[in-house]
Amino acid sequence: MSDRLTIPAAERVIVALDVRDLAGLEAFFDRLEGQARFCKVGLELFVAEGAAAVEAAQRRGSKVFLDLKLHDIPETVARAVASATSLGAELLTVHTAGGFEMVRRAAHAARESAKGRPRILGVTVLTSLSEEDLRADGIGGGMREAVVRRARLAEKAGAAGVVCSPQEVADVRAASRTLALVVPGVRPAGTALGDQKRVATPACAIAAGADYLVVGRPIRDATSPAAAFAGIVAEVEAALAEG
Repeated sequence: MSDRLTIPAAERVIVALDVRDLAGLEAFFDRLEGQARFCKVGLELFVAEGAAAVEAAQRRGSKVFLDLKLHDIPETVARAVASATSLGAELLTVHTAGGFEMVRRAAHAARESAKGRPRILGVTVLTSLSEEDLRADGIGGGMREAVVRRARLAEKAGAAGVVCSPQEVADVRAASRTLALVVPGVRPAGTALGDQKRVATPACAIAAGADYLVVGRPIRDATSPAAAFAGIVAEVEAALAEG
């Protein structure tokens, strides 16, 4: 991304709206006290509420990352992306395991929309998976090699960026200076890992080359989500200041 160095710190922290319904979304936004500028609508909320979830976040002044991890035959995914363009989301995920042609068709469908969005992100390997999981699925070469290989596929197919864990950020950034790197599995020091296996602190992820951090439970489950968000933003600002 040509503008990656100018993204404000507060916009780099994408808050995962991991709630069940619109009532939970509205209550969560109230607790965020207007601070969140970029939020993620994932499968749980989108399956429950559909486009209304995206619209509710936008009414709160937030950009939307629609994390659906589309994975199907190329024609189906391309048509799904074309349908999603009406939602006004900034980012939309497809899974690189669907192959080059699927990602290419998705990226093309997004570019063909009136506003040229959502920008397509290729999910590389889920942060809940380990190298043992890859081997069990017959994927050789190790985690980092698999992630970089899929990132290169996404870039060649025309995706705007990829989703990778903090532990592969430096490798993917070394392979591409232009891909937007969106990084889940971010955990401030001292917080529970949950079902994430490949994690890092916000500062480490930014220092390694991440553009955006996706943070869910450490903010959602905090006594004060607004304070937790502000703390992570401060950590991002400090990491950026250090270069």
